[in-house]
Amino acid sequence: MAASALEDLGRLSESDLAAGIARNDVRAVRQVTQANNQRLFRVAWSILRNKSEAEDAVQESYLRGFAAIGSFHGQSSLSTWLTRIAINEALGRKRQAGRRAAFLAENSVAVLDTYREKLMGRPSATPEADIMHKQLAKVLEDAVAQLPDTFRTVFVLREIEGLSISETAELLEIPEETVKTRFHRARIRLRRMLDPELKSALDETVTFAGADCARLTAKVLQRLGHEPNMEEDAS
Repeated sequence: MAASALEDLGRLSESDLAAGIARNDVRAVRQVTQANNQRLFRVAWSILRNKSEAEDAVQESYLRGFAAIGSFHGQSSLSTWLTRIAINEALGRKRQAGRRAAFLAENSVAVLDTYREKLMGRPSATPEADIMHKQLAKVLEDAVAQLPDTFRTVFVLREIEGLSISETAELLEIPEETVKTRFHRARIRLRRMLDPELKSALDETVTFAGADCARLTAKVLQRLGHEPNMEEDAS
């Protein structure tokens, strides 16, 4: 796509983007998914604590949201609207997984956690420094994963995604005071688990960008019936 076309698309209002999605316009779909992939992935991960499951939840959230795009009337931002869909999708999957785990437990079947993925760190000056960044980020991700469910999602939205108290409260449909309390308690728990210098690795936590982001967008486009753009994929 030409640079001028991308710039024109970037100036579209959210209602125009929604209209483009309703027409199954590949440019609008690509613009919206690339702008929201990381946030939706992070909030899904905060609920499911499994990267593969979170990615599937985000993909399904887009398809559900795009199928119902006619119900988007702009009372909230398109990003907020999609994030709420992702939260509901992840919560539904978590409930389903809980029922499945209970069934397996009743039948004495061991449930093994196969989650072993390592975080993708930001590029560093040396391979050794890059390894250190990844290790620190992995330690921090594991610590966040150990937070209670209600604390973890608030922490991811506030500290990692940078949402305001009011935005977090709106997304989770809880009072702002509850957001403040949960966020404060999450930080206290993390301070007990981590050394202060690990705070600098927070922006590497639950990273979902670059090739991961492009791959998820491509999957959504494919499921919507669009052929892959080989020229863009090669770039």
